Amino acid sequence: MNPSPYLARHEEFKQRRLNLNMMRGIPAKAQLELSRGLLTCLGDDDYLSEAGADCRSYGILDGLPEMKRIFADILELTPGEIIVSGNSSLALMFDNVASNMSRGVREDLPWAAQGHVKFLCPSPGYDRHFTVCDYFHIEMIPVKMTDTGPDMDEVERLTASDPLIKGIWCVPVFSNPTGIVYSDETVRRFANLKPAAHDFRIYWDNAYVIHQFAGGKRAIPNIVRECEKAGNPHMPMVFSSFSKVSFPGAAVSCIASSTENCEYIKRRLTAQTIGPDKLRQLMHVRFFGGAEGVYQHMQKHADILRPKFALVEEALRRELSGLEGCDWTAPEGGYFVSFNTPEGCAKRAAALCSEAGVSFTPAGATYPGGKDPKDRNIRIAPTFPSLEELRTAMEVFCNAVLLAAAQ
Repeated sequence: MNPSPYLARHEEFKQRRLNLNMMRGIPAKAQLELSRGLLTCLGDDDYLSEAGADCRSYGILDGLPEMKRIFADILELTPGEIIVSGNSSLALMFDNVASNMSRGVREDLPWAAQGHVKFLCPSPGYDRHFTVCDYFHIEMIPVKMTDTGPDMDEVERLTASDPLIKGIWCVPVFSNPTGIVYSDETVRRFANLKPAAHDFRIYWDNAYVIHQFAGGKRAIPNIVRECEKAGNPHMPMVFSSFSKVSFPGAAVSCIASSTENCEYIKRRLTAQTIGPDKLRQLMHVRFFGGAEGVYQHMQKHADILRPKFALVEEALRRELSGLEGCDWTAPEGGYFVSFNTPEGCAKRAAALCSEAGVSFTPAGATYPGGKDPKDRNIRIAPTFPSLEELRTAMEVFCNAVLLAAAQ
């Protein structure tokens, strides 16, 4: 390939002094406007829960029962298996890992006292999961992602052979960044794991379960129920949030697991807090009413996002379908497209995009330690820019990939 035409176009892009953000899955302004009613849905005298609790005050560690019911309906669990918290499910994941490291799983020997802790990390995967492991000096073992989820042969082999493997990160529906959905078989194989570590936990980050472009919910087998059937009722720790449903900075999130696990977490919460932000929870209850109201709201999100993902797919097909070594995902929901450049080109392509004023998550960030062994993967996040900005960003991106490959 002759790099000259791509280099010339790259210089043209640089002259335009663009400043476009494709780094993270940030909802666009139009999506945030969908939830404007949250700000006014509580009247001056509307601060009592359905049970008469004053939501302006302390208490109710595990969240408002009416908010728990909304999460329970979406996750197909019972309210007793759910604890509702603040805006960030990532904070709940961090907190759970921190507790297990320092106090152990349900008062068992702390992970940190058992030796060199390890986690399995399906890759490409969510960089913020890997950041949690980095913080606690947990060794990350990459596991290949397939079209049906993590390579379960490897997951089963590794968990069964090493008692220091204490957890695995999972995004089962519209995975970050690949957008794939775990197959029924994958979910059931997870439930039937026989880990060498009796305190092994599945971190089931169900962030995108209702983020389907066609609307409704993308159903897969319920990991909590499947683990119960398999005799592993305490193994899954499920997380979800409304961060990309309402306002990312003022949403609600939850952790779900066996009732025994939830009771243990509540005992820890008595030392950690006097109570969550119940007014925020009450706002969400008033605004959505119930799970059906959430699904109707998510259809509006889907109508905004669907054209953006279609634009990305069309641009990639038009510009890069003939470039050997390229492939990408075409998700039916979620927030990302996973793109693979020809081997050895991802970092260069991302750097070229940055030079032209279009920012992507650093190449390699979707692998533990930021080390993509083949330097191929780039996560595309189409949600934040307008359609016109996205069209320009994809022109820059496709040209950068072509230039990197040619060089």
